[in-house]
Amino acid sequence: MNKADLIEHIAQQAELSKLAAERAVDALVGAVKTNLRKGQAVTLVGFGTFYPGQRAARTGRNPKTGEALQIAAARVPKFRAGKALKDAIN
Repeated sequence: MNKADLIEHIAQQAELSKLAAERAVDALVGAVKTNLRKGQAVTLVGFGTFYPGQRAARTGRNPKTGEALQIAAARVPKFRAGKALKDAIN
């Protein structure tokens, strides 16, 4: 399922126009991005939690030359599924 399919599904299930459903999806994604950038978690009870994680700096290899290179530390988005979501797919 891609974004267009998700918007279509939300529009049908919530009896909204596609434009309103697209705005709702964009607002949700924007809120998650904004809060993760601030270092805050976003919890949707029954679905899961989006939270910011930290990836440590490490040494990697250039696959073409085999030369060692330093990969910088980075903040990364992470997701932990909630119990209801886990139960729904099992």
